[in-house]
Amino acid sequence: MNKGELIESVQKALGQDVSKAFSERCVNAVIDSITKGLKKDKTVQIIGFGTFTVKQRKARTGRNPQTGETITIKASKSVSFKPGQKLKSSIN
Repeated sequence: MNKGELIESVQKALGQDVSKAFSERCVNAVIDSITKGLKKDKTVQIIGFGTFTVKQRKARTGRNPQTGETITIKASKSVSFKPGQKLKSSIN
């Protein structure tokens, strides 16, 4: 499912009287809220769905696949997701 399909699914779930534009604003609002929560608190927990967490990756060495030269990969931040029990059980 991509973002467009998610918007259509939200529109169907909300009913016939809801426009696609309103559904898109709803989806964008949720995504923006999760992003802001990760920036501020480094974690967003949605009970029954899962937890988004900011993880710190250490600097490490790697190899350039074209030349085989050793390179240094900078430290970075990444987002991880741990599904909640309700989500895990719903996909089995």
